[in-house]
Amino acid sequence: MLIIDSGSSDTRNRKQNTVIKNTSTQTLTHTNNAIIAIKLGGSLVYSDNLRCCLDSIEQRYRGRAVVIVPGGGVFADQVRLAQQHWQFDEGTAHAMALLAMQQMALLFNGLKRHFVIVGSVAQVRLQSALNQTVIWSPDIVELEQAGIRPSWDITSDSLAAWLAGVLPADELVLVKSAKIDAALGLAELAGQGIIDDAFCDIVANASFQIKIINVHDFNG
Repeated sequence: MLIIDSGSSDTRNRKQNTVIKNTSTQTLTHTNNAIIAIKLGGSLVYSDNLRCCLDSIEQRYRGRAVVIVPGGGVFADQVRLAQQHWQFDEGTAHAMALLAMQQMALLFNGLKRHFVIVGSVAQVRLQSALNQTVIWSPDIVELEQAGIRPSWDITSDSLAAWLAGVLPADELVLVKSAKIDAALGLAELAGQGIIDDAFCDIVANASFQIKIINVHDFNG
């Protein structure tokens, strides 16, 4: 697991000065008033890891304010294929990719009916004040008004970081299928395709802690 504290040189300068901590579940505890944003990678849908992650969130963060950010997964993959075939513009692809995240939010909700789907930042804040676990289904218009650039460089990783910043959240946890080399910084992880290309810029001045963790460590 890679942990980067807010204000560290890795978030400011995107270098390798990172804070590495033990991967036990003890490092994933939080204060009761904190908002925790947890992004579940879309690739988790291809295995039972997704259900295990949702179970882990339910058990570990009961009574805490948690917002789950879904990756686009197989639905976003279809958008990429469609764009390659039809050659439509980035704005259209971006909107369709957000719809893919919305579909994944519905899938998550189908597995955990008591997790509430919310669309706007205001709704996330409202439910978080009640210490609820919510699933973010991103509002296309809200993101457009916020100036989010339509590009494949900005995936659900960066959108999770944006959401964590505007809420604001105390921590952002990215749960990945890939193994995470704790010796690498954010720029190196972006170079390996583990996080998207825009993530480093979006978290450059982040006030929240960033954790990037392999799914088996998260569920362990």
